[in-house]
Amino acid sequence: MIRALRQAARDAASTALGVALVAALLFAVVGVWPPMVAVESGSMEPHMERGDLIVVSEPARFGGDGVAGVRTAHEAPAEHRTFGARGDVIVFSSPALPGTPIIHRAHFHVEAGENWYDEANPEYLPPGVDSCAELTDCPAPRSGFITKGDANARYDQVNGNSPIVTRDRIRSEARVRIPMLGHIRLTLAGE
Repeated sequence: MIRALRQAARDAASTALGVALVAALLFAVVGVWPPMVAVESGSMEPHMERGDLIVVSEPARFGGDGVAGVRTAHEAPAEHRTFGARGDVIVFSSPALPGTPIIHRAHFHVEAGENWYDEANPEYLPPGVDSCAELTDCPAPRSGFITKGDANARYDQVNGNSPIVTRDRIRSEARVRIPMLGHIRLTLAGE
């Protein structure tokens, strides 16, 4: 009995050590903690689904050449596709949804004071909006990104999900999708 308990303790310790080594290696490669996030909603479907696990990194970690290392959908060349569409997918915090990071695509960058209505895709604006004055945060009160979930009808900055995403609110950039593995994390977190 004692021998079996010792073996179980050794197995648990070696498993914990293996997990810690993999986590440390991932952190060394991607440069952010946590190195993986679970997708909590369907806002990025069909390219990311609820329960997918996403490996993330610092935005400029692998040579990104946009503002803050982020290539937006408007400026990325046609061949630069991440998760099925042009532009990088970023993980950021929003004061509108405290505690829950958002993982959405960066559509374009705006400078402080810029009238971004002229650059916006009319399909992603509310019906009947005809000018910058009718949009929240337009002209832009600060420099940052206009973002949108691939499955969402509107930009985050017009549907109340987030104000303009400044560099300091960007936590990481999505790199690799592992289907369904994030359900483990969501289940453990009670989500």
